[in-house]
Amino acid sequence: MKRFHNPWITLEEWLEWYHNIVKELQFDELADLEASMLLDSMLKGKVLEFTHIEQMLSGKISVVFGAGPSVEVDIKKFVEFPQKDDFVIVAADGATTALLEHHIIPDIIVTDLDGNVDDLLRAHVQGSILVVHAHGDNIPQLKNIVPLLHERVLPTTQIEPFGCLYNFGGFTDGDRAVFLSSSVNVKAIVLAGMDLEGGIGSFSKPLSMLTHKQLIMKRKKLKIAKELLEWLATKIPIPMYDITTYGVGLRGIMKLESFYELSLHELR
Repeated sequence: MKRFHNPWITLEEWLEWYHNIVKELQFDELADLEASMLLDSMLKGKVLEFTHIEQMLSGKISVVFGAGPSVEVDIKKFVEFPQKDDFVIVAADGATTALLEHHIIPDIIVTDLDGNVDDLLRAHVQGSILVVHAHGDNIPQLKNIVPLLHERVLPTTQIEPFGCLYNFGGFTDGDRAVFLSSSVNVKAIVLAGMDLEGGIGSFSKPLSMLTHKQLIMKRKKLKIAKELLEWLATKIPIPMYDITTYGVGLRGIMKLESFYELSLHELR
């Protein structure tokens, strides 16, 4: 099976983005390769079949929760929505904690393991599939956390995939969750908690824990996530909606005030 798994973009298109991002952020491609080789060796023969994710998402509406400042408000909107059971819940790393606080177990968590590890493991034990990402900055987390995981794990990389690793496109946990959703036959993708400009959400990483240098890097990554999502919107035929309460809006993605504005009867 092709491990670069997104029918709407090519590996070459993604790698062009990747090389430009690495250059802009001055990251080390060899470190990404080292992390990817480690994750491949740790999970070889233990990886969840991708068909499980396809079956979970195909024909459904994916709601992707980011960990931005809007996430708590957006979760409350979601909880109050009568048709919430029509959605598959995909959480970007830190959003898992916010969802658990509202007694919601994500169906899928997209993570590079830098969030609240206890909450990731708690959700995993209760049924969440973990889509675990390897990059040059999370080698210690891979070594410490991956051995604790169960069989519901899908490993990803941001370089050309090999071994048991997948690549759907995407760079941060949030936009990678959207790229994952776009890779299968979902009816629509809804973004929530995706504040890609302005403040940093407390479920992402509290400002008090970020140095000035880390804050600058975080904002650069959010800018890249925004650019990637706006590019993806030009590539896919899947309807995309953004209900992020404090979000500024994304080009090519319809901004809605609430879940009630979704034309669910048209998406069935």
